[in-house]
Amino acid sequence: MSGRQKENLAGILFSLPAIIGFLAFSLGPMVASLVLSFTDYSVSHPTEFIGMKNYVELFSGQDAFFFNSVKVTLLFSLLNVPVCILTAFAVAMLLNDRRIRGLAFLRAAFYIPAILPIVATAMIFMWIMSPDFGLLNLILKTLHLPVSDWIYGNAALPSLLLMTAWTSGNIMVVFLAGLQGVPETLYEAIEVDGGGAWAKFIYCTFPHMTPTIFFNTVMFVISSMQAFLPAYIMTQGGPDNKTNFLVYYLYRVAFDFQNIGKAASLGWVLFFMILAAVGVLFWSSRYWVFYGDES
Repeated sequence: MSGRQKENLAGILFSLPAIIGFLAFSLGPMVASLVLSFTDYSVSHPTEFIGMKNYVELFSGQDAFFFNSVKVTLLFSLLNVPVCILTAFAVAMLLNDRRIRGLAFLRAAFYIPAILPIVATAMIFMWIMSPDFGLLNLILKTLHLPVSDWIYGNAALPSLLLMTAWTSGNIMVVFLAGLQGVPETLYEAIEVDGGGAWAKFIYCTFPHMTPTIFFNTVMFVISSMQAFLPAYIMTQGGPDNKTNFLVYYLYRVAFDFQNIGKAASLGWVLFFMILAAVGVLFWSSRYWVFYGDES
C-alpha cells in the first residue's frame, strides 16, 4: 500500500464515526419519515399505505389548522429575522468600541441570555409580560401609557419577538468577531479623505460584514422557521392559534392526535419551505454579499 493510499485510508477511518452518525441519526430518520409521510401510521393501529392522501389533506383545505400554521410561521420568520439581526448587529457595533469602560462585563452581560436554558428564559418573560402584575405593564402604567395583554392577547406574536431578540447574543458574538476583522487602515484612509462615522459604516464596515450578515441571516431563518419552544412553553399555540407554529402543530399532530404519518408529511412540507427560503437567500447573495477577493 502506497503512502497516498495509507493517508486516504486513515482519513476514511477518522471520518467513519461522523459518517456512521450521519447515516444513523440524520439520513436514516429522514428516509424513514419520508416513507411514513405516505402512510396512515399510528401506534394504536397497523400501518396502512395511503399514497399522497396526507399531502392532499393538507393542501386541499381539509385541515383547518395547516394554512394558519404556515402563515404564522412565515410571519414570525419575516419579523424575527430582521429584528434579531439588527439588534445583534447594533449591540456588536456598540461593544466593538474599545473606548467603552467595562467592555468585558458588557460583552458577557449581553451574551449570558443566549446560554441560559430556554425554559428559564420563557418563565421569566411570562412573569414580565403578565397582564396583572408583569413588569412591562407596571412600567407602562407608571408612564401613563395603555397596557397590553402581551402573550395572552393580540400582541402574542410580537411579544415572542422580544424574547428571541433578548436571546440573540450568539449571533452578536459572531458579528463582534467579524467587526474585529475589519482592517483599521481602511478607517484611517476614510478619515484622511474627510469621511465621518457614516462614511466608515457605508464604505467600509457594511461591505466587509456582508458575509457575516449573510451567514447569520441563513442560520436565523432556519431556526426561526423551526420555532417550537416559545409556543410550547408560553402560549400553547394560542391565543386563537396566533402562535401555532408549524413545528408546534406537527408536535400536536404526532403526540396529541397520534397521527405519525401526517406529522411526517408536515415535517417534509417544512423542510421544503426552509429549502426554498434558503435558496432565495443564496440567489440574492450575489447582489449584496461582497468577499475580500471581489472588487
